[in-house]
Amino acid sequence: MQMPTPNARIISRKPQIVDHLKALLPDGAVIHEERETKAYECDALTAYRCPPLCVVLPENTQQVAAVMRLCHAERIPVVPRGAGTSLAGGSLPTADAVVLGTARLNGVLETDYENRFIRVQAGRTNLSVTGAVEEDGFFYAPDPSSQLACAIAGNIAMNSGGAHCLKYGVTTNNLMGVTMVMADGEVVEIGGPYLDAGGLDLLGLICGSEGQLGVVTEATLRILAKPEGARPVLIGYDSNDVAGRCVSDIIKSGILPVAIEFMDRPVIRATEAFVGAGYPDCEALLIIEVEGSEAEIRDQLSRIIEIARRHDPVELRESTSEEESTAIWLGRKSAFGAMGRINDYMCLDGTIPVSELPRVLTRIEELSADYGLDVGNVFHAGDGNMHPLILFDANKPGDLEKCEALGADILRLCVDVGGCLTGEHGVGVEKRDLMGAQYSPDDLEIQLAVKDVFDPQWLLNPAKVFPLDVTEGRRT
Repeated sequence: MQMPTPNARIISRKPQIVDHLKALLPDGAVIHEERETKAYECDALTAYRCPPLCVVLPENTQQVAAVMRLCHAERIPVVPRGAGTSLAGGSLPTADAVVLGTARLNGVLETDYENRFIRVQAGRTNLSVTGAVEEDGFFYAPDPSSQLACAIAGNIAMNSGGAHCLKYGVTTNNLMGVTMVMADGEVVEIGGPYLDAGGLDLLGLICGSEGQLGVVTEATLRILAKPEGARPVLIGYDSNDVAGRCVSDIIKSGILPVAIEFMDRPVIRATEAFVGAGYPDCEALLIIEVEGSEAEIRDQLSRIIEIARRHDPVELRESTSEEESTAIWLGRKSAFGAMGRINDYMCLDGTIPVSELPRVLTRIEELSADYGLDVGNVFHAGDGNMHPLILFDANKPGDLEKCEALGADILRLCVDVGGCLTGEHGVGVEKRDLMGAQYSPDDLEIQLAVKDVFDPQWLLNPAKVFPLDVTEGRRT
């Protein structure tokens, strides 16, 4: 993977730059020794690594602004970093960049149950947002599998979703406002504690912009009242194709479950060995959850079960207790970690129309055989957000490159059937050279022009999202 040539002038001035940053921040907030910065040389896409110039850990918006003013004046690239859980290399540093970590921006600033919002610092973890309001009967809906660790800053950067996004939407549907520091250090407020802001939809532009336009330091998030109840059902099938057709039929029926999750045999087996959730031994497994009053739950489940039975499931099991429901979801939430215990893998993130699930799953099996690399599938089937896990041996010469080629073919397949390159992981470095598969040169030029406005010197999160050959000369 190609990275831009680092700026030798900046690297040669590292001692002075570190001293300037230390003068702006509290003790211990600047990390610059090589043995300490190794923790920041990659994110969850561990195949690619690069030690940064240094790392800063500010505690508030004012400190972030001071860092950004200095870096802008010195023309030093800045890589914003949430919790480092990106699976697309979204916070991979360059050697001449300052990594701006949000880990210490973790406070709750305001809660308003009457107007149903919470305002937090952007480094707060996803799950702890719900933790701050659940005793009062509320929750924050987006729930990525990494929600125990991932930060709201990264969720906003990548427009993250999660298992329950089918009903509640992804981050952009639950984000009301942000405080953002621009590339030159100016602090701006976009949106706020209300449903819709006047003027241009800048909030929609910021959410999913992958740290290319500014550094989000605070976020106003929509919180919702907890439903009366929720219940999942497990449905096992003897083929991926049949499971895909069941999902398509459920969506076509007009039923809106809160979640429809898909796991195939390799993932089921790995998960069972890891957490012992009690999953059936089958080729494909669906986890479908509905919520509401007991009457609503019964009505939705009865219709879902009726559709599922038309496809001859090998097992159909409705949860009968809170303990069973917890076990069902523990398995799904542990799937990525379970696969990581048995093999190196690369996790993809393409999206497709739900009606294309059977066709795409069949084609992935064919591509897997062609490349000689196993693929495990675990994904949000209800909205067509695919997460194929390509297994490879990181220590075997040529295996990573073969894995990347297979991944590129799968993502092109997603685009070819009417989907797109990413649902919630972002483009990062992983998919940047595939942007031409989805966007025309004119489409890309419009996106580049937007970045020109927000970051004229192209200092924010370099080498991400856009192919390097179309950004040459833009960084001044």
